[in-house]
Amino acid sequence: MGAQWIHGPSKKNPVFQLASEYGLLDKEAMSEENQQIEAGGHPLLPSVAYSNAGRVLSPELVEGVRNLFSTLLDQTREFVHATQVPVPSVGEYLRREITRQVKEWTDDDQSKRLKLAILNMYFKFECCVSGTHSMDLVALGPFGEYTMLPGLDCTFPSGYGGLPDQMLSSLPEESVMFHKPVKVVRWGGSYQEESHVGRMFPVQVECEDGEKFLADHVIITVPLGFLKEHHETFIDPPLPPRKAEAIRQLGFGTNNKIFLEFEQAFWPPDCQGIEVVWEDESPLAEAGPDLQAEWFRKIIGFVVLQPPERYGNVLCGFLAGKESEYMETLSDAQVLTALTDVIRRLTGNPHLAPPKKVLRSQWHSAPYTRGSYSYVAVGSSGDDIDALAQPLPEDAADPRQLQVLFAGEATHRTFYSTTHGAVLSGWREADRLLSLYDTSKSHQHKPWL
Repeated sequence: MGAQWIHGPSKKNPVFQLASEYGLLDKEAMSEENQQIEAGGHPLLPSVAYSNAGRVLSPELVEGVRNLFSTLLDQTREFVHATQVPVPSVGEYLRREITRQVKEWTDDDQSKRLKLAILNMYFKFECCVSGTHSMDLVALGPFGEYTMLPGLDCTFPSGYGGLPDQMLSSLPEESVMFHKPVKVVRWGGSYQEESHVGRMFPVQVECEDGEKFLADHVIITVPLGFLKEHHETFIDPPLPPRKAEAIRQLGFGTNNKIFLEFEQAFWPPDCQGIEVVWEDESPLAEAGPDLQAEWFRKIIGFVVLQPPERYGNVLCGFLAGKESEYMETLSDAQVLTALTDVIRRLTGNPHLAPPKKVLRSQWHSAPYTRGSYSYVAVGSSGDDIDALAQPLPEDAADPRQLQVLFAGEATHRTFYSTTHGAVLSGWREADRLLSLYDTSKSHQHKPWL
């Protein structure tokens, strides 16, 4: 329902390294050849492109348009160190360049419209990758700071959950507490625990059930979406203005999945991905679809869960943005009805049997996430990510006085939005604290975290 792929499974990816050490991957994923493939941050799957006219589009046509979009997207990363950018957003730059390209096309009008429709599908795809409603919201200048690691994206044969399960198994029993939502983190104080008379702590963590914990240091790893809504009450005293502004400026969007289980597969046996193209759409068109009536148009396509012997005939669809958030308000029956109609239109088969089961994520509705992952929005920069990662107090004369530290994908300047970015940010803060103490010295107290 959440993380699915290891993006860039190679030597510098901590998720890949941990998964390899724990024996969670198959031999193909761990091969040296796969680790060296430059996949551009996206999984490469044998795919079929269907259009809403009920036809399969030419693979050569789709590949040509995909290569054009990839080329233009690569160009957007070239402004990373530029003193000035031609337009504020990635979306505006792409549309400007596409407008130039169209003038040089020699195709007939119908072919031009179809190529623009395919380009529009890749705009939606990139919205899912960036976790945003529109690429017009993603800042052009900092876009190139995001770093893609080499390696052919892979999945965990037994699910991503195997990784945290293995990591938890190395910790002492009962050292992790579940179902203890935190109400407020108080810092800069002098708190004393009843059973430790004379020992004062600068941090107090109060849970929603009223239980309180004292600490020398606390690492906050909640999603940026939660901080956007609650940082003014979640952290007391309030965050410094620069950090609060970074939280407001950075982007945090929604990318959801919809799983559909079918009695029989309607896709070819060797197909691992289905792309969805609406022939009447164009990235150059101003008006967007009616949110309530046509939310399903934002779905970029479906991944076929592999292998079918394990999962059955299951498709996983992706959609991002406001349409994705609207989808969360619908019932399972409404989603199932809408997608049955979409798939019948795509295949040109009005009698195609509907999916027998639907399952979807609802990351925007989830109270402790309020979305999926972060992006650098127009008006923000990588400096905002660094500001969010800055520990408190910011003016600590002695590093051991650091009380509140921040980790999570939104605090990693080059790997934001990824699981490996989240892992590395946690290690960063753990190393920061480890560097403050030499716990081998008997006279130095061990920190409470």
